[in-house]
This record gives sequence, C-alpha cells and structure tokens, in this order.
Amino acid sequence: MLSLRNVSKKLPDGRPLLKGISLDVQKGEFIGILGESGVGKTVLLRCINGLTRPDEGEVIINGDGRPQRINGKKGKDLRSIRRKIAMIFQGSILVKRLAVVENVLTGGLGRISTLRSLVYGFTDEEVHKAMEALEQVGIQSLAHRRTETLSGGEMQRVAIARAIFQEPHLLLADEPTSNLDPKNTEAVMELLQPLTKQIAIVGVFHTPELVRKYCTRAIGIRAGCIVYDGSPHLTDETLRLIYGTRNQIPDCQIH
Repeated sequence: MLSLRNVSKKLPDGRPLLKGISLDVQKGEFIGILGESGVGKTVLLRCINGLTRPDEGEVIINGDGRPQRINGKKGKDLRSIRRKIAMIFQGSILVKRLAVVENVLTGGLGRISTLRSLVYGFTDEEVHKAMEALEQVGIQSLAHRRTETLSGGEMQRVAIARAIFQEPHLLLADEPTSNLDPKNTEAVMELLQPLTKQIAIVGVFHTPELVRKYCTRAIGIRAGCIVYDGSPHLTDETLRLIYGTRNQIPDCQIH
C-alpha cells in the first residue's frame, strides 16, 4: 500500500529533521505515530502526500497494483497520485461558507475536470454518494447546513465523510482529535477504525492511550529516527524510549 525508503528531510537552517525513515504500510493497518513535538511527525505525513518534498529517499504508493513514486512528481502527475491519498487535519480545514454536503463533494474534485467542477458541478449519483458518506458518519441530517454553524466534533465528521467520498487507498490523519473533548475524540476514533477494512490509515497522535485502544501498530519517532515499530500495546519502557530525556540517540535502531 505504502513504502517509504530512507526518507530524509532537513530544516531550512540545514539541521536534519528526518533521518532515513523507512517503513511499509499494508491495507487494513491503523498506524499511530508518536513522538515529542517538533520531531517531524507532521512533516513525515506531508512528505507522504507530496505537500513536502523529502531531500532524500522515496515515497511509493501502491493501492491498485501499480507502484507509483510520489516524490519528484509535479502538476498533473502529482494530482493524479494524490487522488489516492486522503488527509484529515487537526482543524478539519473545511470551506465554512459552503453547505456540509458541498464540503464532502470537494473530496471528489481530483476525479473531475476543472471545466466540469466550475460549470456543470457534480452528478446526482455523486451527490447521493456524498449523502451516504454523511450517513456513515452519523450527520446526514446536517447535509444542507452551512458548515460554519457546526461544532468542532461535527466538522471533523464532515472531514471524515469527505475522505470516505474521495475513495482513497490511504488516509493520513494529522492529530485529528487534538482540539476535541474526550467524547468527540472517542467518536472520531470509532469512525476511523472501521475504515481500515478498505484502506490503510496512518495517523499522528499525542496520546498513547488512543494508539493503544484503536491502532493496530505504533511507530515511535525520536531525534529524526524510528526508534520503535511494533505493537500498539506500549509499555512504560517503550514510552521512555520514545519520550526519554536524553537529547541524542546514538543509533537509529528500531526496538
């Protein structure tokens, strides 16, 4: 589904941020990435979907039997690959002046021409599928509400519905619950988890408890390296490895 090979990225001042990140992600996995703030978790997601170019290494998506290298692609070729990758951000990033169902439909813009999006819009069948996506996340009744009137939890459900409508091979989630209360946090995670029946999910989280409860695999990043890749049932020793007090790690070895 997804392969990263020796992905490295430097900060603008030349300091290394990511150091030779390699991993493989399979369909059905829900991967939770953990690490201290500033270690490059979000930058890693941006490298995966092509929003940021790694300085070295390869990012390869293979959801339909045709491996495609993401980094290095531009324009139409990059947009074609990005159609296979949906992303949910910390703040949902919706067009708040639009109706809820219109925001969901934007998940399909990558599949249609610019002319059709501007002049003809979406078909009745596509609107029906968008409504089904809203029903799947439990807010079909809000379809025609202006998005700006929704709560934070409802907006994140719209973002998930948009991702469902996109029909991706891979879903990236960048701290999707960080601005939510505990009840909405649980609701969002319970909506994401079943999606792994069709796709893979890679998410960045700050709460190990969420990774333990909902993810199938945990990855710990520290000092730019993957220091843990394994069971989501994280021990205190593993958490010390990921969040330890030492400033440097002598070797980037997975435990």
